[in-house]
Amino acid sequence: MLDGIKRWLTGAAPVVAPGFEGIAAWAAGAQHSFRSVQEDGFVIDGRLGSTLWRLEWGPSQRPYFSGHELRLRAEPGVEADLQLVVMSRALQEQLEKTLFEQYVEDVQTRIDNETPPEMRWLVMFPKLPGSEMGVLREAYVAVGNAKSWLQAWLQGDLSAALAAHPAASPDPLVLMLGRGRLMLRTVLAVPTVPQLQRCLLLFETALRAAHRVQTDNPDGLPAPSGQGGNGGNCDSTGWGASTARGGLDGPASKP
Repeated sequence: MLDGIKRWLTGAAPVVAPGFEGIAAWAAGAQHSFRSVQEDGFVIDGRLGSTLWRLEWGPSQRPYFSGHELRLRAEPGVEADLQLVVMSRALQEQLEKTLFEQYVEDVQTRIDNETPPEMRWLVMFPKLPGSEMGVLREAYVAVGNAKSWLQAWLQGDLSAALAAHPAASPDPLVLMLGRGRLMLRTVLAVPTVPQLQRCLLLFETALRAAHRVQTDNPDGLPAPSGQGGNGGNCDSTGWGASTARGGLDGPASKP
């Protein structure tokens, strides 16, 4: 920590952990801010227009991902009570099986208190019918507490970007809106510049789509259902949990 403070005071370039030099160079060339984290991950801060985003790579913070994961987040200025998630169909089937087994084993308290929100939402909220998923029908599932918002969000460029993603990366993907934050997670064992660029492009497409829906509906779409309660709480997204470990910390609004 002292070394980090000294670099901040002197304006020295951040130390880049071995293996991340190419990624750091790409980030610098794109005018993003890069820093290594405990030699086991890194953080990149950037912006899309006036909206700040954060990209993190490090040990998974979700029980359904093993190894390392890539995380992206931003605050697109949408309603805080929106609870929407789009995820790979294979992952959805795996998570629903896990939840069912936990329920059968009578561990409902653990499901309520420790299960990530995107897993809870799978059983709390209705899924978009396949007939309304278009090109995403085979590869993804979409659920949420505001169907009209979810449908508007998935229209146009975002559907096309999501449809193209599995061919480029077969790893499971989670894209969600909750507590006013847009978040993307995917398994990523070894990061490369092309992989980061591809995921960032998808994330920025989702961010633009969220901006579009919010701008086109300044008075709001039909209000989200009130099913959220504690089950819809996004506090367990993992972004803050890493702070205690000195890991990938800090809100997107404070790069």
